[in-house]
Amino acid sequence: MQTQETQITVQAEQILAQVRKVIVGKDQALLWVLATLLARGHILMEDIPGVGKTTMAVAFSRVLGLECSRVQFTPDVLPSDVTGYSVPVSGGGMRYQPGAVICNLFLADELNRATSRTQSALLEAMEEGHVTVDGVEHPLPQPFMVIATQNPTGAAGTQLLPDSQMDRFTIRLQLGYPALKEEMAMVMNRQEGNPLDALEPLLTRQTLVQMQQTVAETYVGEVVVGYIVRLIDATRHHASVLRGASPRATLSVTAVAKAVAQLRGRDYVTPKDVREVFSRTVAHRLLLTPQAISEGTTAESILQEIMKSVPQPALR
Repeated sequence: MQTQETQITVQAEQILAQVRKVIVGKDQALLWVLATLLARGHILMEDIPGVGKTTMAVAFSRVLGLECSRVQFTPDVLPSDVTGYSVPVSGGGMRYQPGAVICNLFLADELNRATSRTQSALLEAMEEGHVTVDGVEHPLPQPFMVIATQNPTGAAGTQLLPDSQMDRFTIRLQLGYPALKEEMAMVMNRQEGNPLDALEPLLTRQTLVQMQQTVAETYVGEVVVGYIVRLIDATRHHASVLRGASPRATLSVTAVAKAVAQLRGRDYVTPKDVREVFSRTVAHRLLLTPQAISEGTTAESILQEIMKSVPQPALR
């Protein structure tokens, strides 16, 4: 279906055009990042170091006028570095010192190098939009999004993210190495300095919040909801899946499908939108059986099989 020009599609193209000045040849990944942001979700970037994950996050924060905070996770990073802490003040009492997560876009760089305790400090922020320090809740500014990067499993100094945290990431992406032509363009673009420094905000935070609200109000009919639920339920009964997708995954598929629909110029979700987002929003949440892993079966291949087996409804 051809993309119809709406306010969101026009704004989206302006945003992506600016980010493409910095990130060359990764248009599809950039589109997924924007869709997840509009869906009020969080992104896990799983890739090798040096392919532009951090640069991409900073580029989006600048173009969208967001306050960005970055933590380079190492084993000695403490939970309080993320959530903040209380300090005594003269005359008695305590004052909250905000942590790095009190921002609009939090970049958790190499999250899987941190200890499990520090990783878990992000869970409340990602799910509930606030942090609790010494029994007091501190709301996060809106909009709020986490872009976390992790090195491939088995890389030096890494450990697996807990399942509960994986489930809180709306989508998982990989950038990968650029093509030769794209890598040459990247070098040429930096002949007169870093193009990241030239990026200017295109939107206000309030405008972005309004865009997110428009996406949230996108219509999803009962037929499409039933299709989403049947796809998710099929992951829970597949012979190669030890643990299927959670109800949180159902909500994520719905939210990202709404964003994709709006980026296509529609105010309603179709089964095609669901199929487009299903694998990317669910694959990282599945736990496969040992036999499936030993046979080289991937979560993505299982999800493709499920989409072939579950009938796609026709919209009237």
